[in-house]
Amino acid sequence: MVHAPARPPAGAPPVRINLYSDTQTLPTAAMKQAMMAAELGDEQYGDDPTVNALCDRMAALLGKPAAMFLPSGTMCNVIAILTHCRPGEEVLAHESAHILTSEGGTHAALAGVQINPLRGARGMFDAATLRAAIRGGGRYAPPQRLLEVEQTANIGGGAVWPQARLDEVVAIAREQGWSTHMDGARLMNAVVASGIPAAEMVAGFDSVWLDFTKGLGAPLGAVLAGSEDFIGQAWRWKQRLGGSMRQAGICAAACIHALDHHVDRLAEDHAHARTLARGLRQIEGIVVEEPDTNLVFFDVSGTGQDAAGLQRALRLRGIHLSLLGGRMRACTHLGVTAPMIEEALDAIRAVLGR
Repeated sequence: MVHAPARPPAGAPPVRINLYSDTQTLPTAAMKQAMMAAELGDEQYGDDPTVNALCDRMAALLGKPAAMFLPSGTMCNVIAILTHCRPGEEVLAHESAHILTSEGGTHAALAGVQINPLRGARGMFDAATLRAAIRGGGRYAPPQRLLEVEQTANIGGGAVWPQARLDEVVAIAREQGWSTHMDGARLMNAVVASGIPAAEMVAGFDSVWLDFTKGLGAPLGAVLAGSEDFIGQAWRWKQRLGGSMRQAGICAAACIHALDHHVDRLAEDHAHARTLARGLRQIEGIVVEEPDTNLVFFDVSGTGQDAAGLQRALRLRGIHLSLLGGRMRACTHLGVTAPMIEEALDAIRAVLGR
């Protein structure tokens, strides 16, 4: 899990280069204009035309019959698991999955399910590991109900699941009669990096969602997609967890703008991440994980400086990075330019005396 400092170090200037997370993106001027021009209605009754347009478009993009607009990706995961599972059932997911590390124990607290953590490099498990986790029948074991994967795998370094591996684990889930769910927080990063269309990538999943607040740059919003029956049941959970968002078209318009203008440009973020990784690799003592997408994880323990100390020193220079279990994480996004990458590298060299 990525933890933000409680407050910036004393005397820290405003952040100039924000590599902390792609959630730090701000709406562009054009996105704000689209929001202000949005046609609105009451989402509760299906009367907001902009929300309806977004959901129709996302259902088509993901190859699912229906979709639902929600405030956040975490709510998509929570509602999906509440819809798929009953108390006492088991979800199988990677041990570093967001549903385990970053959602406050919600799935135990609200759904009453347990999550079976599967191991595997870079946030991904393989077919052999999944098969080994299959429980025998009988009253002593929890019923296994749902297979969950995260695309891209955040703590795994922003890694993209190979399509063949996705197909293999989905096939096992089908053999066992499980449902399947994809946490698609950075799904479009995976689509751009792999060249595989979204609908093809998620074809084997009963439910999937896309977050618009990361690399796509919207201020809030995520869309959960699945069958008509699944989304109908999910709406009941949405009602239980807070209900509609009323004139939500003002936010849905930002998401539509992002689909129109911010998907292909994700390739720029990936290029900036590779540039950053290449530069970091040239600094003595830093070990860098090769990025698949827009996340760059690196270990600075070999430099003589600890990660928290380097984070503080960079923050005093107006450069913001995150920490993750002793590793540093830099995240490129539409608010980060190529010159900012070079300036960040210069600052790291200066702090480390390189």
